[in-house]
Amino acid sequence: MSENIIVDKSKAFALRIIKMYKFLLNEKKEYILSKQVLKSGTSIGANVKEAIRGQSKADFYAKMNIALKEASETEYWLELLGESGYIEKSHFNSIYSDCQEIIKILMSITKSQNNM
Repeated sequence: MSENIIVDKSKAFALRIIKMYKFLLNEKKEYILSKQVLKSGTSIGANVKEAIRGQSKADFYAKMNIALKEASETEYWLELLGESGYIEKSHFNSIYSDCQEIIKILMSITKSQNNM
């Protein structure tokens, strides 16, 4: 653990997304939506990690904004997977809740950019 909540949560979320991707691929034989959610869901943490190492405040906020966009895209793919029945309601509720929590944290971070 890194003592940075968004770094930790986005990485843990990416690992959950990877497990869900494997399940969708192997058990449900779903290839399109699962690939989309894998890309966007793992990209959140990658952009957060890049932001932490940003060269400037502008670079930091640019990467955090990209992470927020990726989280919003992931939310959409999760909604499609849940509403189409590819993932059970209990699993959907859990991972969707994690995604929304990440979105709230990222929104808070990016809003502080406007207060500078």
